[in-house]
Amino acid sequence: MIVTAWTGIFAQNDVLLTHYFEVPSFYNPAATGLTDLVRIRAGSRLQWVGIDNAPVAFVGVADTPFKLGSKRFGAGVAVRQEKTGLFTDLGVSLQLSYKLKLLGGILSVGIQPGILSDKFRGSEVFIPDDDDYHEETDEAIPRSDVSGTAFDLGAGVWYTRRAFWAGVSCTHINGPRVSFSSENSSSGEEKLRTYEFGPARTLYLMTGGNIAIKNTLFEVMPSMLVMTDFTYTRAIATARFRYKKLISAGVGYRHDDAVSLTLGVDYKGFYFGYAYDYPITEISHASSGSHEIFAGYSVKLDLSDKNRHKQKSIRIM
Repeated sequence: MIVTAWTGIFAQNDVLLTHYFEVPSFYNPAATGLTDLVRIRAGSRLQWVGIDNAPVAFVGVADTPFKLGSKRFGAGVAVRQEKTGLFTDLGVSLQLSYKLKLLGGILSVGIQPGILSDKFRGSEVFIPDDDDYHEETDEAIPRSDVSGTAFDLGAGVWYTRRAFWAGVSCTHINGPRVSFSSENSSSGEEKLRTYEFGPARTLYLMTGGNIAIKNTLFEVMPSMLVMTDFTYTRAIATARFRYKKLISAGVGYRHDDAVSLTLGVDYKGFYFGYAYDYPITEISHASSGSHEIFAGYSVKLDLSDKNRHKQKSIRIM
């Protein structure tokens, strides 16, 4: 006999990157096509090194500006994959933004349709006999490999004026839910259990700027990212210094989580960045910290009417 039953919803949040300032379009589709560069960034975050089955995330973004008549647009793609224990979360999104002049700056409005794909390797679940928190027959845990997909939607606005920028966005606006079923056996009775995984609607606020230090080759680049799903809130504040638009270094603070060190190099269109987060909570007793490595490349596009196809590589501005 097979009995169908509803088990519950499991929620997760997007990965919060210390390199958020290098991949703004990952959080806000309106941040695509902000310059005359085709930009590609990809990297990985190793969370809480030293803890078994800790989250490992991969993120990749690419965006480009383009024109239709006299109108300016941005287009991009964002890919992420995060593995935590037996759970794998994959998201792929397309991005489109429209630019218009406003108050001496540029206002960008963007939208981001995408697909979520979640997988849980229930066939690999192992519960030790001396586990005081779980039972071998725990019906809340799928005991076979299950997976599913769902449509995802995000949107945002972004404003740039001289050396200042700021953006507000919301991801998972439609409240996507990935549903799948698993047959669990209990007391000789087969039960078809239904599960749901889904990210919470999340609001992001990003702001920052580039401030040149007079009569020097240095710039100060402060920035901040705040995220909230209205239940859980996190903030990152970062202060970076850049020399000759070539080498950058900075420190950051992740609210109630960690302090960060960031290093970056831009050379002839190529980018390499590293970040280390040292935990300041009790988790420091089990983990040596978190690491991020990012790399990328940029190519300049000539969007003028005189030469629409001329391209050259430049250092990222």
